[in-house]
Amino acid sequence: MIAPFLLQITTAAADSATNPEAAAAAAPAAQPDSLSVIDLVLQGGWIMIPILLLSLLSIYIIIERYITIRKAAALPEGFMGQIRNLMVKGDLQGAKMVCAQTASPLARMIEKGIRRIGIPLKDIETSVENVGKVEIARLEKNISVLGIVAGIAPMLGFVGTIIGVIKIFYAISTTGDFGIAQISGGLYTKMVTSAAGLIVGIIAHMGYHGLTLMVERLVFRMENSAIEFMDILQDN
Repeated sequence: MIAPFLLQITTAAADSATNPEAAAAAAPAAQPDSLSVIDLVLQGGWIMIPILLLSLLSIYIIIERYITIRKAAALPEGFMGQIRNLMVKGDLQGAKMVCAQTASPLARMIEKGIRRIGIPLKDIETSVENVGKVEIARLEKNISVLGIVAGIAPMLGFVGTIIGVIKIFYAISTTGDFGIAQISGGLYTKMVTSAAGLIVGIIAHMGYHGLTLMVERLVFRMENSAIEFMDILQDN
């Protein structure tokens, strides 16, 4: 058993020494160079342009809305307590001044209620709610666009892949050249659009739900403050 095996090894070594070209052909092929991200993007074709534009739009909206909502949620510590103390003292002008100096949707909502003091409580409550709705609409500005991008971007990527597959099979039908190398070589570059569309869609989807959650938390605080403000009016 061992002798024939050793004989085969000796014969193979001798053949390699006498025929180096055959040995080189039998050697494993060198690994191809890996493609960079930029190369893949360029090979994705023209469909990558709208996907890139959607990605820039999503990133801009996410950053801009995040900064805006964070600023809107920044409220001085003890704001409502200060308003309560001033209103109990009857210093409505001072309460208005505190609200005017606070750049916050909550402060603008409370200021509107203070300016309506003197009319029925139900009308004051309605005025406060209306201001709150306007402020919430401002906070939610363009967030819905992220939801649209989350649906469109993957579809665009899929369209790009389908177009690439159509081109591949059209080339096969016209040239008659059907091979794995031709199909796989063209298909993997066209699938870049699907990957790019999915990535942009995921970013937009996460941004949409993240910003919506931030707005919901701020709305909850505004509702609690509105209730507290109406309680102050009823106590007085």
